[in-house]
Amino acid sequence: MKLRNYILVTAGYWVFTVTDGALRMLVLLHFNRLGYSPVAIAFLFLAYEFMGILTNLLGGWVGARRGLNRTLVAGLGLQIVALTALSLEQPSWQRWLSVSFVMAMQALSGIAKDLTKMSSKSAVKTVAGDGSLFRLVAILTGSKNALKGVGFFVGAALLSSLGYDGALWAMAAALAVTVVGLLVFLNEDIGRSKKKPPLRSVLSKSPAINRLAAARFFLFGSRDIWFVVALPVFLSDELGWSERGVGGFLAVWVIGYGIVQSFAPRILARGGRDVDEVRATQHWALVLAGVAAAIALLVAFEVAVTVAIVVGLIAFGIVFAMNSSLHSFLVLAFSDDDEVALDVGFYYSANAAGRLVGTLLSGVLYLWGDIAAALWGSATFVGLTWLFALRLPPMPEHVDISLATIDAGD
Repeated sequence: MKLRNYILVTAGYWVFTVTDGALRMLVLLHFNRLGYSPVAIAFLFLAYEFMGILTNLLGGWVGARRGLNRTLVAGLGLQIVALTALSLEQPSWQRWLSVSFVMAMQALSGIAKDLTKMSSKSAVKTVAGDGSLFRLVAILTGSKNALKGVGFFVGAALLSSLGYDGALWAMAAALAVTVVGLLVFLNEDIGRSKKKPPLRSVLSKSPAINRLAAARFFLFGSRDIWFVVALPVFLSDELGWSERGVGGFLAVWVIGYGIVQSFAPRILARGGRDVDEVRATQHWALVLAGVAAAIALLVAFEVAVTVAIVVGLIAFGIVFAMNSSLHSFLVLAFSDDDEVALDVGFYYSANAAGRLVGTLLSGVLYLWGDIAAALWGSATFVGLTWLFALRLPPMPEHVDISLATIDAGD
């Protein structure tokens, strides 16, 4: 039963992830085509990220009280509403009205995304046995990010082939089929707490969770500062790449990043050695800071800028994936079984806050100082990620997970 539930939850998360990545690329390219500035485009995504902060906090609490299967289905249903509503927006509307309407629908999509993500990742803790937690987390997280990359490509392709409205309706239909399947087959309560946690518990966390959440805030802020708006606008406007070219490149990057995440346990345990996951987190954060600073320096001194960005983005993605995978494991390792939804919800609210700040800075820094300013902002955030990683406590003794055991026999 646990395996069936894991498969159903993962499948629902996969379908949602493709539509989520496609929607982001669809909105970005559509409104860039209409002549919106980088800052205006960034504002379209701010409500999406802001609602993620609130949704993760309250969604974890609701999931602990009502069950994660219910919050998962609710997230998918809200995404259907957001997609169909976005098709109502018309080019004839005044710009302020279009921006306000799209921001509102992006806010709804942000609620949907974080309900789905919190539900799926919390559910892993309920099905993982000893020695399998890191592997299951890596598979779910890595496959999610790979499919989000597929979603970037799907969004660009649907925009070119079906148009803006047609693409939205096609994605809504795929989600509707998924919701029906989950309602029929996912009929067991998952992740419901044995006791009813009070609302104040959403902010009452251990020092380990608090420090990890702070590191997560700056980690994902560092990525989105240059990845969300600055990079695609730079590729399109400065390098003259086509919409399919931009979407395809970003898709390949996210797919590769997801693959690296999936193999993170193998990479860390190569040679059969034991690994201290906390020390590994500190090490990979420092490596990422070096990569980000190197890219920023090359661009600032105009040394093979195109090569520096393309190759640098690949290196950044590989190292970032290792950091992200370790974080996703540690939040479950540091969480109590009966409060996992609350702890994961709090952690991903920090993730959403980092993305909110990163998204805003992506547009502002690009407008202020082009891609170079965005890269320096990213490097600064990675440095702060490393400083918070240094404050993480040792692994809890009750977590008996060695990476060598995880990969034995695979």
